[in-house]
Amino acid sequence: MVADRLAERWGLSPPKDRFRGRITEGRAWVPLQTAQEAPEGMASELAVRAAVLWPQTYMNDAGRSVGPARGSFKLALERVLVVHDEIDLPFGDVRTRLGGGLAGHNGLKSIRRELGGADFMRVRVGVGRPKSTDPEIVSAYVLGRFREPPAEVSDLIDRACNAVERVVRDGENEQG
Repeated sequence: MVADRLAERWGLSPPKDRFRGRITEGRAWVPLQTAQEAPEGMASELAVRAAVLWPQTYMNDAGRSVGPARGSFKLALERVLVVHDEIDLPFGDVRTRLGGGLAGHNGLKSIRRELGGADFMRVRVGVGRPKSTDPEIVSAYVLGRFREPPAEVSDLIDRACNAVERVVRDGENEQG
């Protein structure tokens, strides 16, 4: 959902099938955050080259899509940004970080394996945790539809997109 919204915000072309996924690339116009960054008469947006990839593998095998895409674009590991759900964060929290643990997230484990390290940027999107620790219930929870009202989900997606834009614009590494 975040990738869809970013591609729309940035006016990127429709995605094409590549790298075991769907990908679009082009010039993204990332808004500058404050008036101080864009004084009167100056640009209010920053143009950056960007690609958005939607892996079409199983989530646990996402690295088989991300790894070849990174190789094709010849990106340094720290220039890869992964947006992912995070059940260890309450619904609505959005945090960014460079590297760190994988917290049992099989998709991140696959990406680390294919990229050769875990020092890639992440935007962690809090989806909350179900009351049960039963692996089948947790799996159904993260793979199912949101239970929160659509307006709250849309706000969460917008805030995740804003976090992506901050990272793209300034390489920001925030914790909250």
